[in-house]
Amino acid sequence: MRPQFEVTVQPDEFTTAASIAFDYTFNGISRFEGWEMPDVPQKFKVGLIIGPSGSGKSLLLSQFGKEEIPEWNANKAVVSHFISPQEAIDRLMSVGLNTIPAWCRPYHVLSNGEKFRADLARKIKTGAVLDEFTSVVDRNVAKAASVSLKRYIDNHDISNVVLASCHYDILEWLRPDWYFDTVDGILHDGRSLRRPSVEIKLYPCKRSIWAMFAKHHYLTEKLSRSCRSYVAVADFGSGEAIVGFSSTIPFPHGYIKNAYRGHRTVVLPDFQGLGFGPKISDAVAQLHLDEGKRYFSRTAHPRLGAYRDHSSLWKRTSNNRKVSRKTAYTKASKLQAWKIDSIRECFSHEYIGKKIEGGTYA
Repeated sequence: MRPQFEVTVQPDEFTTAASIAFDYTFNGISRFEGWEMPDVPQKFKVGLIIGPSGSGKSLLLSQFGKEEIPEWNANKAVVSHFISPQEAIDRLMSVGLNTIPAWCRPYHVLSNGEKFRADLARKIKTGAVLDEFTSVVDRNVAKAASVSLKRYIDNHDISNVVLASCHYDILEWLRPDWYFDTVDGILHDGRSLRRPSVEIKLYPCKRSIWAMFAKHHYLTEKLSRSCRSYVAVADFGSGEAIVGFSSTIPFPHGYIKNAYRGHRTVVLPDFQGLGFGPKISDAVAQLHLDEGKRYFSRTAHPRLGAYRDHSSLWKRTSNNRKVSRKTAYTKASKLQAWKIDSIRECFSHEYIGKKIEGGTYA
């Protein structure tokens, strides 16, 4: 039998009026059923309590601990609320909040999706409990945030995080170690869940589409007039949505012929954390390789750069992990020369594609 709970309030004119209006007998006492603590493992990474509103999720969650609500200083940037700059970078990126301009804004001006991720970045620790997980955000944001959160917890020394949500659509994306459904009262093993695959399609597009991505680029809103532009769309099961943008520009060089280089790659905030950035940049690079061109790219973005450092599709150049360099046209040669900026460490790679039989690349 499920445990019974009782709460008492002081009846007044308001409860009396409400009771009379709906023919409800009320004497100040409310009784309802709850759930006993399920027999969960002593140590786990992520657990999920899931079920419709009013089914006892929050009451059960309270048995695992109390949710901590972070305080935000309106006079400080979001990025300034962590122990160290490196921790801020690691945590914000790990929850999919990769829009660097948003880091430098105060919390109260962020969008709902950005606020949700910022809160998540500060709440996550061993033993954390989070109620109404993803309830206030778009469902695409919910799926992306679920992937980011699980990846961060798996890759760090964090355990026994318990979430509660009324949304079943996050199950396969979060892939909790266990989940308790308040509909059937059964504790399920979530380790066998498989994350849905998402197909990304890439289309050539006009430069004007950059307007919806410009403010989300981590360094600049400028776009070269000579660029080739592409828009990426993905389908999460409810229709296609624009998720990203990429552009490339010619790479004139005294020794390298018929080459292009990456110019801008941006994934919209709602879809950050799903790994779309590397997939889009790889696809664009492959398009140029298929045309018989060489393709180079440099980035100061730590996650994209680290991905390429470990990818068999990319080869490090001699300028890899050196300070950022700005492009400029020299009066003498009219070719693009690299001028040292001496501010940011930059990742520099050439795309070589997938190696196939015979020693060639595809």
